[in-house]
Amino acid sequence: MNKTEALSSTPWWVVTDLDGTLMDHAYNWAPAREAIRGLQLQGIPVIPCTSKTAEEVKSFRAAAGLKDPFIVENGGAVHGETSDGELWELALGRPIAELRPVLRELAELLSEPLQPIDALSDQEAFDLLGLQGEALQLACTRRWSLPFVPPSAFARQRLPDLANRLGFAVVQGNRMSHLLGAEVSKGRALEVLKQHRGGAPVRVLALGDSPNDEPLLEAGDLSVVVPGSNGPHPVFADAIARGRYQLAPACHAQGWAQAVFQYVLNESC
Repeated sequence: MNKTEALSSTPWWVVTDLDGTLMDHAYNWAPAREAIRGLQLQGIPVIPCTSKTAEEVKSFRAAAGLKDPFIVENGGAVHGETSDGELWELALGRPIAELRPVLRELAELLSEPLQPIDALSDQEAFDLLGLQGEALQLACTRRWSLPFVPPSAFARQRLPDLANRLGFAVVQGNRMSHLLGAEVSKGRALEVLKQHRGGAPVRVLALGDSPNDEPLLEAGDLSVVVPGSNGPHPVFADAIARGRYQLAPACHAQGWAQAVFQYVLNESC
């Protein structure tokens, strides 16, 4: 078997961000349903890799009919289930009890309030995140990360360096900033999952849309930026121009599905 044949026989994993990528900002993923079903029929894993909590992803997996592993809280933990249905977790992040005092210290250093997700009023959470009721409760069941309302643009520029000095990290998502352990990222969690699954060669189609997805996109064998309604996030402009990342042809779930068909499902047919 030559190198080309070996590559073409290497199985695919589809590893994807959810909010803003597979879902729009109203959490609608219906345009991707057919592509997800096609991947399932061909035995290709669909692996969420998201800032969402484990409880949020479990709800999505049930709706989508997925049984594959998943990465939560920006790489804070990897979850899955055995063939017998037994759940497992690989914790990679720092416990939220350690993150809360760090967020308070960062706020003092910046002289700006940093409001964590679980301190938002119901109306604030709905206005910022479009979440209420049980959906909001699931989003607040944090164990390995602490999302907070982004501060001023000047403070956002200072935050990563200040967090690094304290031994932590701050990454930016679509609507929230996220405080994490220093070694936590979506890319590292993906590598841990590969090793947990035995380290056999796989090809990863990585899909994301915001800065906190960059470690995932860097870890992918083929990486696709899914644009929003105003186009792709500016942080990816250079990588797209250089051809390092591909650009999905439409936004959110529609673009996600088109990329999956183009790069994986059409090849597998």
